[in-house]
Amino acid sequence: MSTATVIVHPVMSFKDMGVFIDVPWHIYTHDPMWVPPLRLERRLHYSRFNPFFKHGEWQAWVAYQDNKPVGRISAQIDTLGRQRYGEDTGHFGSLESVDDPSVFSALMLHAEAWLATRHTRSVSGPFSHSINQECGVLVDGFDTPPVVMMPHSPKWYGHLLEQQGYQPIKDLLAYWVNVDFKTPRIMQALLRKYSKKVQLRPLNRKRFKQDIEILRDIFNDAWSDNWGFVPFTEAEFDELGSSLRLLVKDEFIQIAEVNGVPAAFMVVLPNLNEVFSELNGSLFPFGLIKLIKQLKYKKIHTGRVPLMGVRKQFRNTPLGMALACMVIDAPRKAVLNHGIKHVEMSWILEDNQAMRSILDSIGSQQYKRYRIYGKTL
Repeated sequence: MSTATVIVHPVMSFKDMGVFIDVPWHIYTHDPMWVPPLRLERRLHYSRFNPFFKHGEWQAWVAYQDNKPVGRISAQIDTLGRQRYGEDTGHFGSLESVDDPSVFSALMLHAEAWLATRHTRSVSGPFSHSINQECGVLVDGFDTPPVVMMPHSPKWYGHLLEQQGYQPIKDLLAYWVNVDFKTPRIMQALLRKYSKKVQLRPLNRKRFKQDIEILRDIFNDAWSDNWGFVPFTEAEFDELGSSLRLLVKDEFIQIAEVNGVPAAFMVVLPNLNEVFSELNGSLFPFGLIKLIKQLKYKKIHTGRVPLMGVRKQFRNTPLGMALACMVIDAPRKAVLNHGIKHVEMSWILEDNQAMRSILDSIGSQQYKRYRIYGKTL
């Protein structure tokens, strides 16, 4: 722990943003589990081109000691979130810090002061930038690397947040699933019973935009009553769709229809972190070629299910359970054929007992836990 004075500067320029993006390289120097993000992707994420900024505003800061970056934080207001949860709500995110309470305190105070000037009383996070993107502090599962689009954290973040008066408000779970799991009898029975009523199909690339809108509509309906839900806007889901179009095989996206009406879906994403871990944040000069080769020649062996939903009209019904089982089962052959043997299902709300029961029934292992913290200013 350093005794040097902590100085916190706002991110105001292109150069400042470069320092902000590079802070994790200083924090995780000795953490072999950390996977460096692509700097170019982070530039785009924090730029005005991110569709989040059509309904949100933010500010970021970098903390320095002895002229060296030792931490960073952002604060953000989401107007869509305020419409659902109150005009006094705000968030912090992109949190990184050395193990030093003075650095942590300085960062939190700057974020809280910015939020307070925008009439915020209820602060929660970390979100980068919203609950539909990376969120939570890792509190269990430090001995394995994160999968794509999931955060990683040092062990001290939760403790230091609590020192600043933050309390746990919700836990998010990640499950590790063997793709070649043995189908349990109850799942077999549901698949047989509803096989004629439910039609499964992969993404149709010829009508890609329409299918992406179907996924967004199902997701926003399925998750609308869940804790912390903020709807995906069309622009946000279109951006996500652009990534899926480039990186995901059609068979990795399955849509279930009941009497011809889309009712459920699931997306399996190859775990690009297997490649990113070797690139140290850069696609150039050869990183892009390596990424394309890995995807083409089946050299990525793990994946992640980042999106899944069953329309809420089927919630707590046998058909709803069957729909969930069907979209989980449907892409397995394609995923295995492309060399993916394990996937992470993430994240799952701790109190989502229905989904957790399905995952337990197929022998999945809960192996990571993320935590959202909150505080009243």
